[in-house]
Amino acid sequence: MATRGFTRRRPGGEQSDRIPPGQHLVESFPVLTAGPTPRVDTSVWEFAVKVGSKTVKVWNWREFNALPKTTMTSDIHCVTSWTKLDTVWEGVLVEDILADAGLDRPTDFVSAHCYDKYSTNVPLADLLSRKAMVAINFAGKPLARDHGGPARLLVPHLYFWKSAKWVNSLQFTTSDEPGFWERHGYHIYGDPWREQRHSND
Repeated sequence: MATRGFTRRRPGGEQSDRIPPGQHLVESFPVLTAGPTPRVDTSVWEFAVKVGSKTVKVWNWREFNALPKTTMTSDIHCVTSWTKLDTVWEGVLVEDILADAGLDRPTDFVSAHCYDKYSTNVPLADLLSRKAMVAINFAGKPLARDHGGPARLLVPHLYFWKSAKWVNSLQFTTSDEPGFWERHGYHIYGDPWREQRHSND
């Protein structure tokens, strides 16, 4: 769990307006997980959309890859204080997933669930308007297992714990239900620019 006392200042220069308070710039892509890294083969991978407990649609790997693809270049910000600029992702926008499932806005909240039993909550508004995707490629290559491959949620404008690795479903909920880190003291929303790291930030 991230500790308190983030004291680093944003670096100066022309990129400083892209680095939230308390963050520092990295060139590498650190690997952080809440538990063991699962091995999910694409031959058995599935992704589902649910409304409450009802499964609306399930895609296998071939079917999911047949959905429209979008490339997104984004800065990403980890709650442990690192920021990486200009990361390039390819995947399926959340609105394209919902369109293929025949859904519009069933509820205002979503829980992302993953193969390692991890979960996190995100307001639906933060997944639409081309702001989020289920990513399958990073920097022109299939997403590495350590970084959530074969597929992870990408919500780059929030702290990176919201970009759930090894995602296997999006579940629409009627309330903003806390996920794994949110139940362990992290902020319910997680805006890097407001330093919403912990529940009382």
